[in-house]
Amino acid sequence: MSARPITTIKTIVAGIEEAGADIKLFTLTDPDQWELPPFKPGAHIDLHLPNGLVRTYSLCNEPADNTRYVIAVKREADGRGGSRALHDEIRVGDVIGVSLPRGGLDPGAGIARHVFVAGGIGVTPFLSMARHLTRTGQADFTLHLMVREEVPLAAHLASLIDAGRVVVHRTSRTGRPDLASLVGDAEAETLVACCGPESMTDDFERVTSAWPAANIHIERFVAPPRAIDPDAKPFTVTLARSGMEIQVRAGQTMLAALQEGGIDIATSCCGGICGACKVGWLEGKPVHRDRILSPYERERYLMVCVAGSDAERLVLDL
Repeated sequence: MSARPITTIKTIVAGIEEAGADIKLFTLTDPDQWELPPFKPGAHIDLHLPNGLVRTYSLCNEPADNTRYVIAVKREADGRGGSRALHDEIRVGDVIGVSLPRGGLDPGAGIARHVFVAGGIGVTPFLSMARHLTRTGQADFTLHLMVREEVPLAAHLASLIDAGRVVVHRTSRTGRPDLASLVGDAEAETLVACCGPESMTDDFERVTSAWPAANIHIERFVAPPRAIDPDAKPFTVTLARSGMEIQVRAGQTMLAALQEGGIDIATSCCGGICGACKVGWLEGKPVHRDRILSPYERERYLMVCVAGSDAERLVLDL
């Protein structure tokens, strides 16, 4: 049974470019050169790799560049296998299914200044946003890039570095700068965003804890370990469109229960950071454990991979 079809787009690997130490840039296009579905600056897509793995990567081109998706992938020898597969097995001409783009940064009305903080390959979503803001001239921005020594995607960042839009901080020489000084004080017209290693994103969360949630954007590389709730109780999930009821056992994830019930749910990180399994909820009292939904979004959506319920019954828009 499928409550919500998992949509993938057929793409062709049109180009593979070396873009730094252990970094490759992959360009994906429609087989017939049609425009691809639109995306926000810095949105991400799931790649459904030929070996069965599903992995999430940020787009580093900008929305106006709408005939291709461009992703930068760093080969992680000790990773979960997706980057190794892309580096070692994928060739120009291969077919890869991708999800519809989701997430990304919304330039939005009322934002006059952006401060981006990136660690290493975490620069990719901000390269997309920087290109968009440069082209449209909508707002001022500064991108602080932390690297040990070598700049990733150096050829693509060169013009932004020369223009003073990207400030490179080589931590092997000076250590990591104080994030609070880079971000500054909370201002209604400033949006701050971070993508990088867990230690960096944790520090960023700490220094922006007093900022309005709408002015903060954080993307993570790796989902945090799933917290075990010793007080978890079983509950019932009702699918509004079919009336089907599914029991979620104490300690079981909602995602696992739905899959046991034959419901197809798009997944990728399974840790509440990528947004693949976002589902609307209609009734109940969900417990949100994701690291991606805004307070406003949580009034309508949840991530079934990590969400729980404080009520005996939770109704999903499925």
